[in-house]
Amino acid sequence: MSQVVSTKPKPAIVVDTSKSPYALLHPVALNDVRLKDEFWLKRQKFNREVTLPSQFDSIEATGGLDNFRRVSGRKEGESSFYGFYFNDTDIYKWLEAASYILATERDPELERMMDICITELAAAQRDDGYLDTFYELERHDERFTNPDMHELYCAGHLFQAAVAHYRATGEDRLINVARRFADFICNTFGTRESGKRPWVDGHEEVKLGLIEMYRATGEQRYLDQAQYFVEARGYGLARRKDPEYCQDHKPFKEMDAMVGHAVRAVYYTSAVADLYAERGDEDYKETLEHLWKNMTEKRMYVTGGIGARYDFEAFGKDYELTSERAYTETCAAIGSVMWNWRMLALEGEAKYTDLLEWTIYNAILSGWSLDGRGYFYQNPLADDGTHRRQTWFYCACCPPNISRLVASFASYIYSVSDNTVWLHLFADSQLDTTLPSGQKIKLSQQSNYPWEGKIGITIESAGEFSLKVRIPGWCDRAPDVTINGQAVSETVKTGSYLELSRNWQAGDSVELDLPLEIKFLEAHPYVLELKDQIAVTRGPLVYCLEEVDNKSFDLRDFVVSGTAKDVRLEPSDDLGGVTKLKLEGEVHKKAFEGLYRPVEEAKYSASKVSVTAIPYYVWANREPGRMQVWMKNKI
Repeated sequence: MSQVVSTKPKPAIVVDTSKSPYALLHPVALNDVRLKDEFWLKRQKFNREVTLPSQFDSIEATGGLDNFRRVSGRKEGESSFYGFYFNDTDIYKWLEAASYILATERDPELERMMDICITELAAAQRDDGYLDTFYELERHDERFTNPDMHELYCAGHLFQAAVAHYRATGEDRLINVARRFADFICNTFGTRESGKRPWVDGHEEVKLGLIEMYRATGEQRYLDQAQYFVEARGYGLARRKDPEYCQDHKPFKEMDAMVGHAVRAVYYTSAVADLYAERGDEDYKETLEHLWKNMTEKRMYVTGGIGARYDFEAFGKDYELTSERAYTETCAAIGSVMWNWRMLALEGEAKYTDLLEWTIYNAILSGWSLDGRGYFYQNPLADDGTHRRQTWFYCACCPPNISRLVASFASYIYSVSDNTVWLHLFADSQLDTTLPSGQKIKLSQQSNYPWEGKIGITIESAGEFSLKVRIPGWCDRAPDVTINGQAVSETVKTGSYLELSRNWQAGDSVELDLPLEIKFLEAHPYVLELKDQIAVTRGPLVYCLEEVDNKSFDLRDFVVSGTAKDVRLEPSDDLGGVTKLKLEGEVHKKAFEGLYRPVEEAKYSASKVSVTAIPYYVWANREPGRMQVWMKNKI
């Protein structure tokens, strides 16, 4: 078998808006960023050495690769398909994640596994370019007869994997497979007037893949095909009795709320944001902004998680945000990050970065165990101790999705525009890149984030350029910002980017002191379940109570007393070295028999307690027990 050759003919970019005419920000390649951050290096090491190899073993053990071998005839005997009908995407997302890792470092074992995958799927591709193992094995004569069966969803993830692999390695076997399938799709689907077949898939993923294929190859018809799939949606082509489920209930420009399957919804908005970056239709942008407002103000959990309902893995109605029954799929949170990243590229507004960061630290990292081997599909905000991470799932969409997000994390730290460097996320790292203006840039960032708010930025190459640094919206007050020890004259405003324009000298230093203050958050009164309750946050982290730390009482009886200023920090080596919090309060134990009684008969005893809170993302890494994010602050 041939081995991957890391020739890197193109920068290893994840979402390439470098030539998008309506994008404000341009990406920085993964291989232009050297990540040195203790928090993230540890996770990337686990991803490379533990998570991806164990996922590959699971894919092999559950028949994922054997499906391709059966189609190609490389495995004889049993001819039936194994697993969910969209199992092919587990391999595609795995390949994408592995590609991002190989963009910055060689790994012979990872390359070996990647070569096996590419060899098997290339051998399974049909002569006309079609590639879907479920249909080839189970419904050979029924291609594209059911929009719910995810043929184009699988194609979209193949396209994203192929682009990532090509950009990271320079090897073209996978992107050639993808081009043949993309050409098949372009030749098959479109308007009747064009002599093609009207069609939309039940899942919106394919549009993301087609647009990135356009960006990687310059093939205009891939972009045109993505636009067709956007514009054809909303007219019933998905053929469902409940078209809201797959956002086929109305054209995109008429949508006024985030509805239906949460993952599909945010993949849809992500694709439309990509389409706007290339085509500039202002109606799309206006709708995107309206939908973002609806999601963040009425349909999102305090963790950044989305999708309230187990039924259809869907968004609920406005303010429908139950805690213990929260679905909040890990893939949906990843889709939200994808959408926010694209909105940031269009508008350069810190609110998108704030939510992107918040979602990563709370709604996504919670889906991955500290040992790198376990995953949550759902991420509830309260649990009785029975919800535990699994090493794999029959529907295993989340594990490789987490891996590709973690592997590509460095791409979210910086962006560039004209003669400006944008610093989005705080992580110990070094940037070595060239601005669109031609100015070469080398700078480094020093931090112990998210545990400490002191951020240092060292300019390592002289030049005249602007540095835009995010001042998070969660800051209660504007942080102190200095250059070479002197306070900056520019106005520092929370929830925005601070622009520092200078003729910089090598050795210049910028320092921020972000106030990581503890906050008590309350929910909108229409979230009825959360009346008289608070959630505790510090910086970008949401905290929770876990029974293993607080065994002497039932967490449901705890009532917080005092204010956020009374909470104490408790640094710890536990759970990977997190900062815990100590809260004071009382345990209110009501003497209660039966289920209901007159209010007048209410009696309770109160005893003072001190409780320990941990970051939400690390819950369920120890012994099972009750967990809750929200806690009472009134009797």
